[in-house]
Amino acid sequence: MSVAQHCVLTLSCPDAPGIVHAVSGFLVQHRGNILESQQFDDPQTGTFFMRVRFAHADGRHLDVPALRAAFAAMADAWGMTWRMVDASERQRVLIMVSKYAHCLNDLLFRTSVGELNLDVVAVVSNHPDLERMAKDHQVPFHHIPVSEDTKPEAEAKLLEIVEVEQVELVVLARYMQILSADACRVLEGRAINIHHSMLPSFKGARPYHQAYDRGVKVIGASAHYVTPELDEGPIIEQEMERVDHAMTAEDYETRGREVECRALARAVRWHTENRIALNGAKTVVLR
Repeated sequence: MSVAQHCVLTLSCPDAPGIVHAVSGFLVQHRGNILESQQFDDPQTGTFFMRVRFAHADGRHLDVPALRAAFAAMADAWGMTWRMVDASERQRVLIMVSKYAHCLNDLLFRTSVGELNLDVVAVVSNHPDLERMAKDHQVPFHHIPVSEDTKPEAEAKLLEIVEVEQVELVVLARYMQILSADACRVLEGRAINIHHSMLPSFKGARPYHQAYDRGVKVIGASAHYVTPELDEGPIIEQEMERVDHAMTAEDYETRGREVECRALARAVRWHTENRIALNGAKTVVLR
């Protein structure tokens, strides 16, 4: 039997009166005590979103499969898309990286000190440079070179690792290769990329130098879900830093690395804490 100390229920459905009452009534009926609750009603789409973290009112463990089976009938009646999980469950994560080390290092460190509730099961890179960093954290490293001719085979190897390791989330931590539309579809809703600018500005190579040449006053980074449309996926989090005329392009780049790490870490945390819901081309983050 699968049991949990705390559970997290996330749901979305067409908005209607009584949803919160129905959910809270279900939890009362099953001796659930609400510890945390967030909800959002989008008037433009008419969609209601909710996240609830709860425990057993008597301090006992929760029977997760039984609760899921009981909730399913009510969820169907309300047309809910929903998920109920053990709040302590560690998601199995694969990190993709090229030569830039800062985001990988940040995620591995945050995981090692318990700030992120992850099991990093693999690091995949098209370069061998960061193998030592992965091994220092006891994470298997897979070097999969990518060229125009070998890209299909490289992506097949990647997706094989995803399947074998039962990966729940893929994080592109400055992976400087574009995934094919087919790979994006396979990983839909479970792949997060960090883009080194405030989307949609300054796309392409050397964004901080582009920003420097234009004399911008703010630089930033955007964490978003990966879709076949390059850098157009639903944005999860953005972080910014003020800059000025006295700084060099290298100063911009240093500040940029910092904001990339912060934005990506938040996006990964919120995803693995089941706080994010897709809302068309946007996201709802229930914090």
